[in-house]
Amino acid sequence: MRIDKYLKAARILKRRTISKELAMNQRVEINGRSVKPSHEVNAGDTVAVTFGNRRLEIKVISTQEAKKKADAAEMYEVIGETRVAEEK
Repeated sequence: MRIDKYLKAARILKRRTISKELAMNQRVEINGRSVKPSHEVNAGDTVAVTFGNRRLEIKVISTQEAKKKADAAEMYEVIGETRVAEEK
């Protein structure tokens, strides 16, 4: 599954256009590398998303598209969440 679609399906971000924009601005990393919105994400990958002054790191458990909100929470495991300094 594409990373932009995964972030929307897992309900980490509300809209796919936002996840696509973040990836285009090098704010999405898979296994430590910045990726484009079309990059494929697989189970076991580590994904880091920086939005605003927040950085969220997750481990992908499943790439099956969730039908319900409760199923979406089972698609990933949160590794860590940190605050980052804003760029000027």
